[in-house]
Amino acid sequence: MTQHLAKVFLRLTGWEAEGTRPAARRYVLIAAPHTTNWDLLFTLALAWALEVKIAWMGKHQLFRGPMGTVMRWLGGVPVRRDRRSDLVQQMADLIKTTDAIALTVPAEGTRDYVPHWKSGFYHIARRAEVPIVLGYLDYSRRRGGFGPEIVPTGDVHQDMEEIRAFYADKRGLHPDLEGEIRLKEEM
Repeated sequence: MTQHLAKVFLRLTGWEAEGTRPAARRYVLIAAPHTTNWDLLFTLALAWALEVKIAWMGKHQLFRGPMGTVMRWLGGVPVRRDRRSDLVQQMADLIKTTDAIALTVPAEGTRDYVPHWKSGFYHIARRAEVPIVLGYLDYSRRRGGFGPEIVPTGDVHQDMEEIRAFYADKRGLHPDLEGEIRLKEEM
């Protein structure tokens, strides 16, 4: 039912799903570029259209009251950003203890401009020993979906070169809010 509704929604909004369902059963899914609240809606629709059930991290405030039930049904995983905790290890543990999961991580960490990507997606994948799947929304073409799977090698710069090449032509709804596709540890 959700697949049919997702395809209707995409058709009505002029969007099209690209790529195929990733082969891995457990992986970290990069969500990029991330420049608007609409990204979650389109990401969910594209994932449902391609029959992929995603999990996504959201600030804990989104999970209060009756909306919390809806957010969890949509795949939301509440996280506390106001407390220091090893979120990377928590998410790696979640992946390791789940039979099948596509943990979606917005690499920019916010919809606002940031000068570089956050490295959490990379370290979660390394600790969980799973691939990184390059998910995308390209508002310039109204296309989105799943790109290649990358197994992080530990050579951050080399792995990021492959990621940068893939995202070079992908544009968010607000391109002026896109930061450089570079991790802080590469600088």
